[in-house]
Amino acid sequence: MIDLHTHTFHSDGRLIPSELVRRAEEAGYTAVAITDHVDVSNARDVVFKTVEVCEALSDSGGIKVIAGAEITHVPPPQIAQLADRIREWGAKLVVLHGETVIEPVAKGTNLSGLKCRIDILAHPGLISEEEVDIAAERGIFLELTRRNGHSITNGHVARLATRRGAPLVLNTDTHGPSDFFSRESWLHVARGAGLTEQEVETLRRNAEEIVRRTTS
Repeated sequence: MIDLHTHTFHSDGRLIPSELVRRAEEAGYTAVAITDHVDVSNARDVVFKTVEVCEALSDSGGIKVIAGAEITHVPPPQIAQLADRIREWGAKLVVLHGETVIEPVAKGTNLSGLKCRIDILAHPGLISEEEVDIAAERGIFLELTRRNGHSITNGHVARLATRRGAPLVLNTDTHGPSDFFSRESWLHVARGAGLTEQEVETLRRNAEEIVRRTTS
């Protein structure tokens, strides 16, 4: 299994990075990305810390550990510049906190993010067909999630993405020890979103492709 959206105590998670990675490894994961929440106030410090710890953890264990960041509640006009800066500071994966229906994310966040250098649009809520088409054209992955509340719109995201040809990825948005998938729960969330067996297999391959891109 692979998880490309997790949080440590460097934002609102409960685990230090080394424990998060150890728990992922014990759960059977082959790769995990650390993607703590950032805006202009903390991005530089958080990304530098994440890059440092991911390099150390990758060198010492059998699991691939990817340095990333999740741009969160940033005004839409600022997203593109921050995404570029995050990459300059060494992040290999840029996630954008999308327009989930359970938080007051600024309208236009999805659209602004899909036009810049992000890799994953997390929990994009009631994303529009226009936005899904941009994701398909630019190869940006739309997230299905296990996270309570954010997962309300998984079915909508999956339906539009499969219809319009946008790539999907399934993550936990882990914040604590009990959030990682078991193999059974991963499959339940994927099938519960309405995906066929073939689409579930594509979901697995999509995560593997992201890991290849970020670790090559």
